[in-house]
Amino acid sequence: MSPVRPPREFEDFLRRTGLVESVEVPLFTPLEGGVSSDIWKVDVADRAICVKRALAKLKVEGDWHAPVERNAFEVAWMQKAASIAPGSAPEILAHDPASGMFAMTYLDPADCKLWKSELRAGRADPDFASRCGHVLGTIHRETAGDAEVAARFATDEIFHAIRLEPYLEATAACHADVAGRLHELSAITAANRIVLVHGDVSPKNILVTADGPVFLDAECAWFGDPAFDLAFCLNHFLLKCLWTPAAAEDFLTCFDAMASAYVETAGAALEAVECRTAHLLPGLFLARVDGKSPVEYLSDAADIERVRRVSKALLNEPVDTLDGARGAWQRELNSGI
Repeated sequence: MSPVRPPREFEDFLRRTGLVESVEVPLFTPLEGGVSSDIWKVDVADRAICVKRALAKLKVEGDWHAPVERNAFEVAWMQKAASIAPGSAPEILAHDPASGMFAMTYLDPADCKLWKSELRAGRADPDFASRCGHVLGTIHRETAGDAEVAARFATDEIFHAIRLEPYLEATAACHADVAGRLHELSAITAANRIVLVHGDVSPKNILVTADGPVFLDAECAWFGDPAFDLAFCLNHFLLKCLWTPAAAEDFLTCFDAMASAYVETAGAALEAVECRTAHLLPGLFLARVDGKSPVEYLSDAADIERVRRVSKALLNEPVDTLDGARGAWQRELNSGI
């Protein structure tokens, strides 16, 4: 069987940027890249690197397109994050904005684990969740009100196309009874230009290492509302209570640990972020079953109805604290319905 090879432009990029010598024949191995990118591990000489290219049409059933120039903002987010919190993002080795490709260090699975896989196995470590909250809070705090960063990441149209529309606004189209609230949350989020936002802070994009979390896939980077990053990640702890029920209490403990560490780290620089996060959370919760990018691990109709029931209750009667939002979900889990 012939080895799997990417499109020719991947090898052209490697040679053009000097990462591969002209006489080398690199070995390509496809990596799981979610729905938005093609990602390859490339073995060259005495090292392995990772090459990523953004896709114009995402790999989902719905008609979901996104500008490929988001690739450049992903590179810029990783470089900025690493300058603030060393080790929090892979090192960028080369970048070609014209082709929408970049190369970064390859992180060996022998030295790190994917946080999503750890949570799936029920290994929910509140200390690691706290470290994630601390790093995220640090990046947000250190970029708050930074005019230079704001100008570099003025990606409002991209963020709307790949986050606000497919999550909040597409979900509104499915639920007329909360559509007004979901559109309101989209507008509020879009209007808050405060910090450097990653945009996809999810366990599938965070590696667990001995030195702390490493954040991947920052192609949604935007100078905007920090509440989006925090809500986007905390949402996963709630959802995973249905994926791995035996670890539900541990997931909720991780929810508390990450939220507490984030709020403590961000401090007064991000006033009212907890309240906005608590308001946004049920919108994203509902979006992960009825938006354009539903989580793949929830298929049971009864489980999906539980998500809908709690998210709609919180959308109709918002709570102002994360403890209140988490408590509503915990009561639903304890009801056994």
